[in-house]
Amino acid sequence: MTTFDDREQAFERKFANDQELEFKATARRNRLVGEWAAGLMGLATVEEYARAVVKSDFEQPGDDDVVRKVFEDLKGSGVAVSEGEVRMKMAELLAFAREQIRSGE
Repeated sequence: MTTFDDREQAFERKFANDQELEFKATARRNRLVGEWAAGLMGLATVEEYARAVVKSDFEQPGDDDVVRKVFEDLKGSGVAVSEGEVRMKMAELLAFAREQIRSGE
């Protein structure tokens, strides 16, 4: 193999690893968002709701399905929160989840 081939394979491995880490961080963020929302709604089944939020991410590409689920559930429970606040909390928790993944937690 040439040096170019070695470099190409290294970049491909790094890309695959980065994608895997981002997937894990997004799933962790969704779990954390679910736990946060369940706390606001006063649910006794926090883990069950968090799993439902994680599953909702597989409905459509992007974060809109998660935002819609959490926002609608919060609104239905009488919690006064805006869609923007949900999106801001998701961004905050994504940064937190990425840090947790990097540190090996």
